[in-house]
Amino acid sequence: MIVFFDASALIYVLEGQPSFAERVRAQLAALEQAHPGLQAAISRLSWLECRVGPMKANDAATLALFDAFFARPDLVWVELSREVVELAAAIRVRHGLLTPDALQAACCLQLGPRHVLLTGDAAFRRVAGLNVTVLAQRAPPQ
Repeated sequence: MIVFFDASALIYVLEGQPSFAERVRAQLAALEQAHPGLQAAISRLSWLECRVGPMKANDAATLALFDAFFARPDLVWVELSREVVELAAAIRVRHGLLTPDALQAACCLQLGPRHVLLTGDAAFRRVAGLNVTVLAQRAPPQ
């Protein structure tokens, strides 16, 4: 099984408030327990999206957290190939996803049938054949 991280999932895990990030980590641990040998995958788009916020804020510490994750030697990279872009266009037309989300869905689908997309965005559930896990949402302020 391959777990594909949407940018929102990585941001939740690495930048989320401690109690929220812990809930997300618990969901990841459950996936790992259910699927021994679970691999992690990412697209270049997630790499870009995760780096923008820390770069804008000149937050070297958070940028270093992301860079450490992206440097993992066991990480599977899904490139934005012609096939991915063509599939993303079809997903955008059929399911109405925004271009970045359509690209992420297409990247994940390139991994084959044994995948799960981790995201904070339920809109991905509209894509047929995409195995989506919507991560725990933040509790509303009280």
